[in-house]
Amino acid sequence: MEKNLSTFYRKDIDGLRAIAVLSVILYHFGYLPNGYLGVDIFFVISGYLITKIIFKEVIENKFSITQFYLRRIRRIIPLVLFTTSIALIIASFVMLPDDLDNLSQSVIATNFFANNILLLITTGNYWNIVNEYKPLMHTWSLGIEEQFYLIYPLIFLTFQKKRIRWILPILLLLTIISMTMFISSSDEAYKFYSIQFRFFELSLGGIGSIVFRDKIIKTNYKLLLLPIIFLILISNIDLPSSLKLFLIIISSLGVLLSVNNKNKLDSFILENKMMVYIGKISFSLYMWHQIVLAFARYFIFEKYNVIDSVFIFIFILFLSIVSYIFIEQPFRDKNRIKTSILLWYSSILFIISTFSSLYIYSKAGIIKDFSELDLTKDKHQRDMNIKYNNRINDLDKDFTTNNKIKILAIGNSFARDWSNILLESKYGNFIEISYIPNINNSKNLIKKLNQAKYIFFSETDKDYFDKIVPQFKIDSSKVWNIGTKNFGLQNGIFYNKKHDSDYCNQRTNIEKSFFEKNDLLKKQWGNKYIDLIGMIVDKNNTLPVFTPDCKFISEDCKHLTRNGAIYFAKLIENNNNFKIENN
Repeated sequence: MEKNLSTFYRKDIDGLRAIAVLSVILYHFGYLPNGYLGVDIFFVISGYLITKIIFKEVIENKFSITQFYLRRIRRIIPLVLFTTSIALIIASFVMLPDDLDNLSQSVIATNFFANNILLLITTGNYWNIVNEYKPLMHTWSLGIEEQFYLIYPLIFLTFQKKRIRWILPILLLLTIISMTMFISSSDEAYKFYSIQFRFFELSLGGIGSIVFRDKIIKTNYKLLLLPIIFLILISNIDLPSSLKLFLIIISSLGVLLSVNNKNKLDSFILENKMMVYIGKISFSLYMWHQIVLAFARYFIFEKYNVIDSVFIFIFILFLSIVSYIFIEQPFRDKNRIKTSILLWYSSILFIISTFSSLYIYSKAGIIKDFSELDLTKDKHQRDMNIKYNNRINDLDKDFTTNNKIKILAIGNSFARDWSNILLESKYGNFIEISYIPNINNSKNLIKKLNQAKYIFFSETDKDYFDKIVPQFKIDSSKVWNIGTKNFGLQNGIFYNKKHDSDYCNQRTNIEKSFFEKNDLLKKQWGNKYIDLIGMIVDKNNTLPVFTPDCKFISEDCKHLTRNGAIYFAKLIENNNNFKIENN
């Protein structure tokens, strides 16, 4: 049985939107294993609805690319500019410099429809836990959609009127190319964040809209498709991620192309009033949820439980309803807000948020004094602590002929941290350090190993070390192993307790895995192991956040600040198990 697509409102599409947005939100709360695939449901819905509108206008010879872009502006821009501006204002009060600097970049990138590109360059891994503290991490998907909207209508503009028959073949060709690129690529970051790899998700919805433009299939398919969607989103089913993605896309498209008004079950799931309303406010929910969650994690909850999650969600829901009523609905209605007002509002907020972010970026996020990091707004330096850690890279060279004690440090950034500790200690005046990031790729390695009086590896498994001893002729009596370290997940939660009387004495929990790794290495290396965690851990297995003079030990919770290196330098100076003899 057929029904004309353009004559009735599809409640079930809003219901599908609700499933998509709730999945993403629950995923970011940490409760839904595959909830991130809700974004892919959004992509299919967007491609379906956009194409449905454009293709109908092309057929009727009414398509205007100007009007298309104005509709997109009304639909997206006012809310995006408002929410990102609010995020920037809050961050200016509560965030530490590096985090504020990163957010300012994200505001600019989001304003220019490119946060997916920024995240690809700066983060790469969407699942990195650091993303949980980024208020605008989720706008990567807006970047994908907006880039799609810039490209997509040009196809219809080019092939309208007498060439309309070419639209479907062109879309099919581009979809096949995009899908082939996605399947054949092994670069997960590019596949996740890049429009060329995501194009097929939106265009498949569009192709379905064109093929079934005059009708929808009236079937019971939803009774099969909805359980597939729920099963993939909810369960930890052991399937390749690409297969789960394709199943979500195909199932979502199937829901869009089928309807059965007589079936009470799928109508109850997708068309009940609550799901329909959540679908209507889904854009507001999507925009607010990560902003609220990131800030809640950053300066309110070090850990939150189910009850906390409920209150956070209620707050997100409240903000979303308010923004839907007072921002989304008015700006979408050209009878309520004229195009000129829309463009003025968007332009002013765009300019203010962009130039404010540029100012913050120019100051490296240091728009006030941060005594805990030895930073002042009048004397700012970008990536000061990164540069401090990375300065050891300059020591990747041969030893000189001076009479200083030769020390060879081998390993990752933790080896560089250890080198900074030694240089800040009393030993710093009579030692010379040569640093090797990778023992398998170093010039004059044997010579350096022979010249060094002390050799330090970082976080090295003893079994691996024993295997390389014969290969590189290492004198094991010279070798020490530097232990692992960690200072929690992020410092914002501690920084925002500045007015607490016990502020400088705060301590942090670290993941159990760090203790397990530390215990294993200590057992393997015995008295040739330098246990950094053991030097500072208390009976409750917590570590200090600040040095005794109230300076952050670590800025990123992994690597040491200069104050952190000085703090550990004093600890090793008084450590009877380890000494560098000056003779």
